[in-house]
Amino acid sequence: MKKWTKIFLIITLLPGAFLIYLFWVTKLNEPVHQLVPKNALNVVKISDSLTVCGDSWLKLNKFGMWELFVQGDPYTMGLKNGRLTKNLVNYQEEAFVNQINQLVTSKLYLNFLHVFLGWFNRDLLKYVPLEYQLEVAGVSESASENFNYIAPPFQRIMSYHGAHDMGHALQSMCLVGCTSFGVWNKYSADSSLLIGRNFDFYAGDRFSENKIIAFMKPDEGHPFMSVTWGGMIGVVSGMNKEGLTITLNAEPTGIPTISKTPVSILARKILQYASTIDEAFKIAKEYETFVSESFLIGSAKENRVALIEKTPKKIVLYLPHKDYLTVTNHFQHPSLKPITPDSISQFKDASHYRFNRVEALIDSIGSFAAGDIASLLRDRKGENGINIGLGNEKSINQLIAHHGIIFKPKERKVWVAAAPFQLGVFVAYDLNKIFSNPQSYISNPVYLGNECIAEDPLLNSPEFLKFVTYKKVANSLKKGIEDNSHFTKKELDEFIKLNDNFYYPWYLVGNYYFKNKDYKLASDYFKMALKLEIPQQSEYINLVKLLARCSEKAK
Repeated sequence: MKKWTKIFLIITLLPGAFLIYLFWVTKLNEPVHQLVPKNALNVVKISDSLTVCGDSWLKLNKFGMWELFVQGDPYTMGLKNGRLTKNLVNYQEEAFVNQINQLVTSKLYLNFLHVFLGWFNRDLLKYVPLEYQLEVAGVSESASENFNYIAPPFQRIMSYHGAHDMGHALQSMCLVGCTSFGVWNKYSADSSLLIGRNFDFYAGDRFSENKIIAFMKPDEGHPFMSVTWGGMIGVVSGMNKEGLTITLNAEPTGIPTISKTPVSILARKILQYASTIDEAFKIAKEYETFVSESFLIGSAKENRVALIEKTPKKIVLYLPHKDYLTVTNHFQHPSLKPITPDSISQFKDASHYRFNRVEALIDSIGSFAAGDIASLLRDRKGENGINIGLGNEKSINQLIAHHGIIFKPKERKVWVAAAPFQLGVFVAYDLNKIFSNPQSYISNPVYLGNECIAEDPLLNSPEFLKFVTYKKVANSLKKGIEDNSHFTKKELDEFIKLNDNFYYPWYLVGNYYFKNKDYKLASDYFKMALKLEIPQQSEYINLVKLLARCSEKAK
């Protein structure tokens, strides 16, 4: 064979060989499991709001939230879960993929992201317990074929469990930024533990529309509830029948190089098998994660909370010295705090700002009942009660939450806020009653009608209607700027009036003028934005740089 022929064949075959190699090393294979006949575990649709599959069921309550009960071995639980929630699984995946497509508009970058995530997750199954692989395999039987261009169903559903973790690497997109707190003893009206939490994971408004309140009764471990969505078997907020609770809060982390145990899977393991803080900590130490996370653990047996702070290299247990604990998105244990403050000009980031606001409200309220927890979770003000605009990441209520939730572990009661965000009715549930006779709830309401907490008055106010309009106009304006569309000064100023205490509309209009080379007007709007509360230091630095560029170009 001639030399050039050999070179040509190598050049031709190497890319193909590499793609075959990449396919095999990034493929996640389903675990071996029993085969369930197609006519077994048939789904029976009783009505538009009630579906039954064997001894498990799915209901839609009058507040627009889905209630799911599933029991059995891991694969059977997943199979029944998937068959009952098939439409919700498909809806959720479509919403998630559409949001990614909006955030990442370049097809070239999307293709790169596809390959990168496949490579990144190549060893994922080494770090996920077999029982959860089996459960995901069961769920994925009902996944849509419409997204097979991304990956096979099992691989997709398994990989989605790391979405919360990957959000850490996308902090600038404000996907992750939660608030949790617990009060007990003198800070609780009856001295028993109360916990409140906003899960501010944002993947578009549609992603939050179909919340599932899941009541899970596995053959092994403790029965538990969690707030989840279609296809998700991990836990981000939940309580088990022993009165142990867990919530997740993202912490500062570097960009990971390979996936390990998703934090939602670790939280599921803790919730299913722990009943005390020490048991939870022991489980947390057994698993490697690829991002940093705080796990707020509440314990009915100990009537207190503790914080497990975990990085890819270190884990610590933080016990508060007072009868309350606040958690946002920064470490509290001395060994994990940064050596030098990551701040300029005393800039206070969203995490520390929200933390201070929660602490101030806890001190001012003093003694909490469940309704007081709801009020704090819905707080929209800044420090000292100032108006910092709706949708500000520095607010406790950022108006992006997938869910708000309240736990009362001693009584095994939980309240979950109906949509939108945490503004709807906080719907009450009693785990003791539900798990004692789950079949009785097929024909009876699952929730406690007389213990629900009323919706936030904001929901039906002109202020909220303005905010809804603001979001729509902001999206249109942002796209218009990208497409070089023309807007009048009157249109732009009317837009700002919709949410003028928030920095972002001022920044967006300033950006429009900057792009159109009207540096004097751009400078005026950037200056106004800088007078307001800006959530992240990176956004503050960007605005300062833009203002400086306006001055340079105006000369």
